[in-house]
Amino acid sequence: MNKKKMIRLTALVGVATATGVVAEANQAHAATTTTTETTNQTTNASVESTQAAVDAAQSTFDTAQTSVDSAQANVTSASNNVTSASAALSSAIANKEAATSENIASATSAVSSQAVVVASASQAVSEQAGVVSAAASVQASAQAEATSASASLSSSSANVASATSALSAAEAALTSDQSTAANNLSAAESAASSASAAVSSGQAAVDNAQAAVASAQAIVDAVAEVQSSDVINMSVAYITALKNYLANPSSANAAALQEVAKGADYVKELQQKFKSDASLDVVVDPSDPTVQEALSVYAVNLINHLRNQYGLTTAFGASANANVAAIDFVKKYYDDEDWNIFGTTGSDGKGHNKNGLDAYADQLNTSIAEDAGSGLTTWVNGKATMATTTLHNLLYAVYSDIATMLFDDGGTNNWSHAQSIFEDGTILGTGGFNNVYLGVAFDKYGYAHYELYNATEGNQLGNNAYSLDVQTAAQALLTNAQASLASAKASLQRMTTNLMVAKAAVVAAQNQLAALENSSANDLVAVTKARTQLASAETSYQTALATYKQKEEALKKAGDNLAAAQASLEADQATLATAKAKLAELEETVANLTNADQLLAAAQAAYEQAVANLTTATGNLGAAQVDLAKAESQLALAEDTAEQAKVRAAIAAQVDQQLNGSTANDRQSAGQDATSLKTNGRALTATVATASATKQKQGANQGRLPQTGNDDQEASAMALVGLGMLGLTTGLYGYKKKKITE
Repeated sequence: MNKKKMIRLTALVGVATATGVVAEANQAHAATTTTTETTNQTTNASVESTQAAVDAAQSTFDTAQTSVDSAQANVTSASNNVTSASAALSSAIANKEAATSENIASATSAVSSQAVVVASASQAVSEQAGVVSAAASVQASAQAEATSASASLSSSSANVASATSALSAAEAALTSDQSTAANNLSAAESAASSASAAVSSGQAAVDNAQAAVASAQAIVDAVAEVQSSDVINMSVAYITALKNYLANPSSANAAALQEVAKGADYVKELQQKFKSDASLDVVVDPSDPTVQEALSVYAVNLINHLRNQYGLTTAFGASANANVAAIDFVKKYYDDEDWNIFGTTGSDGKGHNKNGLDAYADQLNTSIAEDAGSGLTTWVNGKATMATTTLHNLLYAVYSDIATMLFDDGGTNNWSHAQSIFEDGTILGTGGFNNVYLGVAFDKYGYAHYELYNATEGNQLGNNAYSLDVQTAAQALLTNAQASLASAKASLQRMTTNLMVAKAAVVAAQNQLAALENSSANDLVAVTKARTQLASAETSYQTALATYKQKEEALKKAGDNLAAAQASLEADQATLATAKAKLAELEETVANLTNADQLLAAAQAAYEQAVANLTTATGNLGAAQVDLAKAESQLALAEDTAEQAKVRAAIAAQVDQQLNGSTANDRQSAGQDATSLKTNGRALTATVATASATKQKQGANQGRLPQTGNDDQEASAMALVGLGMLGLTTGLYGYKKKKITE
C-alpha cells in the first residue's frame, strides 16, 4: 500500500495535560498521605495501559493490511480472467463468422481425405513391423550360430595350446640333457681351442724371446768388439791445424787444415779400418729403444775419444730421454713435413729444418744443435741407395758420419761439424751448451740425425742416462732378454698344462653326450606322438576358425538387415504420427465450425462472469481499504495517547523530584503557574523561554541555582515548570509518527 506519514500538532492539548500533571503533583505534595512513589506508579500504569491499546490497534491495522493485500490479488486475478475471456470471446465471434455451410463442408471433406492418409500410414507401419519381426528372428538365429561357432573355436584353440605344450614338454625332455651335454662339449672344445691357441702364442713368445736373447748376445759380442777396435785417432798435426782454424778461421788456417786432413782419401782410409764382423749382420729396427741405446752410446764414445785427443775434459752424455726427443723431433719436422735433408742426389736437398729446430728449442726451453749424415745411404755415381738395416749397417753409418765430419767437411760448411764436436760451452758460436747429451735418429729417407741438447733439471733431457761402458749396457740388454725368455717359458708351461686339462674335459663331455644319445629312444617316441596330436589339433582349429568367420559374417549381415528394417519402421511411424496430428487438427476445425453458436454463447457467458467477478473483487478491495484507513486512524490515536502518557509520567517524575526539596511557597507558585498555563498556553511558553534565559544567565554568573529567598524560589519554580513545558512542547511538535509501509 502507499506509504503514509502523519504529523499531529497537539501542543495545546499537551499543555493542558501537562498543566493537569503539575496540579496533580502539587496536590500530591500537599497531601501528607500521598507519596511521590504513588504518583509515579499511577503515571506508569497509565503508560502501560496506553501501550497495550497501541499494540491492539497495531494488530487490527496488520489484519486490515492483509485483507487489502488479498483483495488486491483477487482484483488482479479477476482482471486477468477478463482479458482471457475477452480474447476467447473474440475468437468465438470469428469462428461464428467462419461457420458457413461451405466452410463446414470443405473442412469435413478434408477430414475424410486425411483419414484415408492416416489409414494408409497405419497399414505401412503394420507391414514394416512384420518385416522387423522377421529380421529380428533371423538375427537371433545368426547370433546363436555365431555363439556356438565361437565356443567351438575356443575349444579348438585350447586343444592346440594343450598339444603345443605337450610337444614342448616332450622336446624339452628329449633335448634338455642332450643340449646340456652338447653345450658342455662345445664349452670344453672352446676352452681346449683357446688353450691350444694360448700354447701356440706362448710358444711364439718363447721363440721370440729366444731370438731376442740370441740377438742380444750377438750385440754384446759385436758391440764390445767394435767399441774396442773402432776408434778414430787424429794426428798431432791435424789437431794443431784444427785448433788454429777454430781460434782464427782465416783462409790460410783453412788451407793448412785442409792440407793436413787430406780430404776424402783419408776418410776412405779410416772407413776401411771399420771392423766387419759376421755377428753384426743381425736385422734390427733403427727405432728400437735397445738399438737406439747402442747407437747413441757408440756415437758418444767415438766423440768423447776424439775430445780427449783434442785435450778437452768435458764429455758428451747419452740418455733415453735425449733419444726419445731426437726421434720425436725427426718425425715431426722431417718425416711429417716430407723434409728431405739431402734429396736424391745429395745436392737437391732442403738442408737443415731451421724453423723446426727453433720451434723445438722453444718447446723444450733449451739449446739444440743438429748434425746430419748420409746414414744408411751410400753414394754411388751420384745416386742414393738404401742399404739393409742390419746392426752392421747402423754402426758403420755412425762411424762413417763422424769420420766424414772430421776430415771431409770443407767448402761451404767451413768445418761446422768439427766445430760442433770440439767446442766447449758453445757450438757454432751459440752459448748454453754446458751439459751436452746426444740423441740419434734416422728419418724415413734413411739419413742419420745427431741432435745435441743442453740438458737441465727443467727439461730433464739428461734423465735415464745410459752407461757409456758398452759392455755393461750390452750385458744388461742380454740379461733382460734372458729374463723375458724365462718368463715366456714359464707361461708356456702353464698354458701347456691348461691345454691338457681342457683336452681331458673334451673327452669327458664327448662320453656324456654319447651316453645320452643311446638312452633317448623313448623320448623320441613321445615327441613323435605329440607332434601328430598337435597337427590334428591345428587342423581342427583351422576348420573351426573358418566356420566362426562364416557365422560372424552372417550375424553381421542379419544385424545390418534388422537395423535397416527398424529404421524404415521408425520412418513409417513418424509419417503416421504426422498424419494423425493433422487429422486431429482438421477434426477440431470441423467441431469448432459445427458448434460455433454454442461456443460463442459459452464464451459470452464466461466473459460476463469474469466481468462480474472483477466488479465484486473491486468492491471488496474498496471495503478493505476503508477498514485499513479506519484501523490506521485508530492506531495513530492510540500512539498519540501513549506518547502523552509517557510525557505526563516524565513531567510528574521531574516535578516530584524538584518539589520534594522546595517550600510551600514554591508549591503555591507552581500551582499559580499551572493556572496561568491552563488559561494562556502561549503566554506560558513565552514566559518559560524568558525564565530559561534568566536561568542560564544566573548559572553563568553563579554556577548554580540560588537556594534561599522568595525571588529565588519563584524563579526556581518557574524555571522548573518552564523546563518541563519546553521539553513537552519540543517533544509534541517534533514528534512524527513512524512510517507504515507495506
